[in-house]
Amino acid sequence: RPARPATPLFPQAVHAAILRHRFLIVRAKELRCGPEQSRRFYREHAGRFFYQRLVEFMASGPMWAYILAHENAVPHWRSLMGPTKVFRARHSDPDSIRGAYGLTDTRNTTHGSDSPASASREIAFFFPEFDEQRWYEQDEPWLRRGQMFYSPEEHMHRVLREDEAEVT
Repeated sequence: RPARPATPLFPQAVHAAILRHRFLIVRAKELRCGPEQSRRFYREHAGRFFYQRLVEFMASGPMWAYILAHENAVPHWRSLMGPTKVFRARHSDPDSIRGAYGLTDTRNTTHGSDSPASASREIAFFFPEFDEQRWYEQDEPWLRRGQMFYSPEEHMHRVLREDEAEVT
């Protein structure tokens, strides 16, 4: 395998925060969105003063997309991200991701769904191959019981079923 370039600081720090706060990483991938894909993702904000800045920032380079699992995942993730406004995050929640790494209100390091319905839409946008219903039926019960392991090579948690466990 060819050597991979070193992971930039911010994505590495966000990934570490995800693991430190005991989220399970169901899926993770590095990707790049072009301007058209970025416009589609943020279409609900079209016409608002910050829309073009969001689109340009999203299309400006590579990013990581995650599907995270946790009890009350949406509010827990939003709390870990911190306030959208970086100035506020730095003062009221300096240990949050945005407080520590955000640059501006648009370039605030992270995005998070605001509801389970939004999360489902956004999962389908970034992970069209992912079957959320099937995951809830087949993998989520195993993860809930703690039958999983973290794969650093894949940057995600994997289910460890009894029939897959190695005998040592």
